[in-house]
Amino acid sequence: MDKFISHTGVAAPLLRINVDTDAIIPSREMKRVSKEGLGEGLFAGWRYLAQGARDPNPEFVLNKPDYAGASIILSGDNFGCGSSREHAVWALKEYGIRAIIAPGFGAIFANNCIRNGLLPIVLPDEAVKALAASVEKDPQTNKIHIDLEKKQVTGPGGKVYDFNIEDGPRDMLLQGLDVIGLTLRHKADIDAFKAKDRLARPWIYLERGG
Repeated sequence: MDKFISHTGVAAPLLRINVDTDAIIPSREMKRVSKEGLGEGLFAGWRYLAQGARDPNPEFVLNKPDYAGASIILSGDNFGCGSSREHAVWALKEYGIRAIIAPGFGAIFANNCIRNGLLPIVLPDEAVKALAASVEKDPQTNKIHIDLEKKQVTGPGGKVYDFNIEDGPRDMLLQGLDVIGLTLRHKADIDAFKAKDRLARPWIYLERGG
């Protein structure tokens, strides 16, 4: 997956609480056998005027010209709650979202974000609303900067917000590694253990006959 070290982008305010995974991508949009094309179904119930159609709702934030190319979402508490569908993260990523800033996230959704290179940032509700207010006058100019190494979000006015993230997930994002990739960093140690164990317990490694 792509590394996430720092990112500057247009931030779209979607200040609703309890945005669940069915709202992020309705089940009717999950008919593909691959991840490709899921971005088209992102927020389909809000983004389009009618179910099953593709006529854009001009009132939805991601359809507004001021927020064209948005790569950061500012949202309310408990973003990504509901079912554990990983398609929600895949849809966000394919659309071009790199980070979501909210007061809280559904636990499974947040883990899925980390494993797919998308950064979930927890900030207090008042901080998220302050960021939304600071970008709304000219979103294309008033961009938000995220520095994962420093664990900081900088608003367009220069105000800095510190955020917390556990070392493991942070390391995965900084290095662009999934769980398997992180494990394989210790391949030399794993191979050394297996060689030693093979000598100590050779019967464990006997191949089964046909």
